[in-house]
Amino acid sequence: MEKTKADAAPAKERSWVKWEVLLLLWMAYLLNQGDRQVFNTVLPAIREALNLTDTSVGLIATIFNLFYACCVPFGGWAGDRFSRKWVVTVAIIFWSVATMFTGLANGVFLLILMRSVATGGGEAFFGPANYSLLGQYHTDTRARAMSIHQTAYYVGVILAGWLAGLIADRFDAINPGNGWKYSFIIFGAAGIVWGILMIFRLKDKEVTDSAERRKAVQNPLTAIWQGFRTVFTTPTALMLTIGFSGLIFVITGYMTWMPAYLQEELGQTQAAAGFNSMFWTYLAAFAGVLIAGVLSDRFASKNRKVRMLLQAAGLVLGAVPLFVIGESKTVWILYLCFAGWGFFRAFFDANTYAVLYDVTPPHLHASCSSAMITTGFAVGAFAPVVLGAMKDSMGSLQATFPLLGVIWVACGLLMAVVSFTSYQKDYDKMTL
Repeated sequence: MEKTKADAAPAKERSWVKWEVLLLLWMAYLLNQGDRQVFNTVLPAIREALNLTDTSVGLIATIFNLFYACCVPFGGWAGDRFSRKWVVTVAIIFWSVATMFTGLANGVFLLILMRSVATGGGEAFFGPANYSLLGQYHTDTRARAMSIHQTAYYVGVILAGWLAGLIADRFDAINPGNGWKYSFIIFGAAGIVWGILMIFRLKDKEVTDSAERRKAVQNPLTAIWQGFRTVFTTPTALMLTIGFSGLIFVITGYMTWMPAYLQEELGQTQAAAGFNSMFWTYLAAFAGVLIAGVLSDRFASKNRKVRMLLQAAGLVLGAVPLFVIGESKTVWILYLCFAGWGFFRAFFDANTYAVLYDVTPPHLHASCSSAMITTGFAVGAFAPVVLGAMKDSMGSLQATFPLLGVIWVACGLLMAVVSFTSYQKDYDKMTL
């Protein structure tokens, strides 16, 4: 009897710890995505203050994503090789310091250096270790935990979209033309505070970590190569990566330019545009990702390919609002489209890492994550500059949204096909 009680206590403690880890990583991810959205919200103010064109502003976002993509493989190696707690914690403090210094930039060079190089480099080490650590703690609740974790993205961009614009508007009244700088300074400070808290509360999963660390490759280039080789030679993982690339291209273009679209086409303030461009989208996505996570865990126990089928459906159905946005400037129709787009894209979000971890070796999860993230953001990096150039040439962003819809439809149909032909086979290889 004593042994049973002794065993029950650690089990109960472990159950609590995994949800505390989810809470800590949820807030870190909120700050991560909020940090990105600050730039998008105050983009018109930056453009005016530094006398930039739409193409050059888009280029800053493109450089950020490209640098991020190049650094992610090393972040994946670090997540497989070292303490994931410390990789995550150091990353959030590093990018938060860089965000604060972005607010002090007084020229294009410093803006690119702080925003693209320092911030992008810091965030690159966060993603793979963050998802791998969460996946270690949550096995039978993986899709559910990942979907709850994903809500941090939605809350982060909503809060950042509104707060960054509000801060900029308020400080513009005090220091005209420089309000946008304070948005970066305040969000960066918040990240530093949370990073310090994580030093004391976040824990590695010791047993799993030690087993995986013995398998982890010492040479970073070899580890990176193994991650890419595994992803690109596993049909399901490869198709997931292609779909993820299409997802990121559309999301990056949408999030970079939608606040500016509402300001320029509908005359909204920075705060209003930052809020409206994200609130309706991610309020609906919040509900969608929780629904998709529950459905995925419930039905995947009987049929694994349900996870990817949910993603495929999300892309195809989420493309419909993009076509409508390209044809309407009526406010309530736009907001309804924002909500529909957010709800269905969440079906992809809820299953991304659950699918990847289903078909890749556990000791390479961080490296495989980095391979997928690198590819996705390398492709998505070109969305801001492509849409910016199209805006310069056509005078409006409205005509670009149907192009984004076509990309999602193509990716969704391809993923549906691969889910039937390869998913179960690839999953079985991991369970033998």
